[in-house]
Amino acid sequence: MTATESHASPRFAEALHQLGLGELIAEVRRFPEATRTAQEAAAAIGCELSQICKSLIFAADGVPVLVLMDGASRVDLERVRWELCAAKVTRAKADVVRETTGYAIGGVPPFGHATKTRVLADRSLLNHDVVWAAAGTPYAVFPMAPATLISHANGTLVDVRETAK
Repeated sequence: MTATESHASPRFAEALHQLGLGELIAEVRRFPEATRTAQEAAAAIGCELSQICKSLIFAADGVPVLVLMDGASRVDLERVRWELCAAKVTRAKADVVRETTGYAIGGVPPFGHATKTRVLADRSLLNHDVVWAAAGTPYAVFPMAPATLISHANGTLVDVRETAK
């Protein structure tokens, strides 16, 4: 299957080829309804919410950083701040997300971005054999072993999810 025949966004399909992951294009699933949220994606796929890999952009002292988090968890901004030795961490605005990644919120994949960004990957992703991530559009996802996904994203394994208080 070529990039133009893929259900992935053309930019993401090209990124897969550049990473030597062209065979993954055939595994991209497209859904008629949006899979913009982790809940929507898990329902469409028929998997556990925690098997969804969210790709979230934050600003650490104004510098974009990507956090990969399982779909059932929330990011603890204080833990991200500590990991990055930053004074302040906030959720990035939609225009910053698009400028940094080349994708709209709800379709941001874990790699293949417009700019090189520091990546933190929460350890909770490793609780599964396979996780599902956005393939560049809010309607498409792909499966991958979490360790492989984190490796291709050049992610640093961390513990940045909120815990019960």
